Amino acid sequence: MRIVFDFAGVLFHWQPLELLKRELSAWATDDITTRRLAEDIFQGYGGDWAEFDRGTVEVPELVRRIAARTGLPLRSVQDVVEAVPAELQPMPDTVALLRRLHAAGHALHFLSNMPRPYAEHLEREHDFIGCFESGVFSAHVQQIKPEPRIYATAAQRFETPPAQLLLIDDVLANVQAARQAGWQALRFSGAADCEAQLREHGFV
Repeated sequence: MRIVFDFAGVLFHWQPLELLKRELSAWATDDITTRRLAEDIFQGYGGDWAEFDRGTVEVPELVRRIAARTGLPLRSVQDVVEAVPAELQPMPDTVALLRRLHAAGHALHFLSNMPRPYAEHLEREHDFIGCFESGVFSAHVQQIKPEPRIYATAAQRFETPPAQLLLIDDVLANVQAARQAGWQALRFSGAADCEAQLREHGFV
């Protein structure tokens, strides 16, 4: 059995509301307006942002689309897009679990919806990514979770039958899609709970 980690929300904190309050302070003046901005900009990680994740839209075009859709200044949208990588900070408890699994000799991979510039930043900045034998970033294959084909692509890349892959992901739709693709999958809600579930599977 091989363990496959998601990134944002599992290994890396992702707090978009805090990012928008900092980068768009003139507009994100309270919780309601900040949530509305997050919906307009990230579109529930569908729409334009999904194409950014897929690698079919680059930063300049993404910024232009968001600015046109929201009425925000181009420079302000650019600041938000450029600030995302620094907002993706490691989650210490999950990183510690990852390192323990690696030290125990488990085969580890990753499967993450991640635009190319953010993927390059994370690989460059965080040494624990070296714990993974391999991984799939959505932008590198122009496929995104929860589309069925990305799970087939990942299984092929990992040279492992789907039934021998265990995905750890915080998004329910991604977990359900993995199971439909023949994978095993755990929904992540914290490192302690994840470790308990892995213990039930005999990994810890």
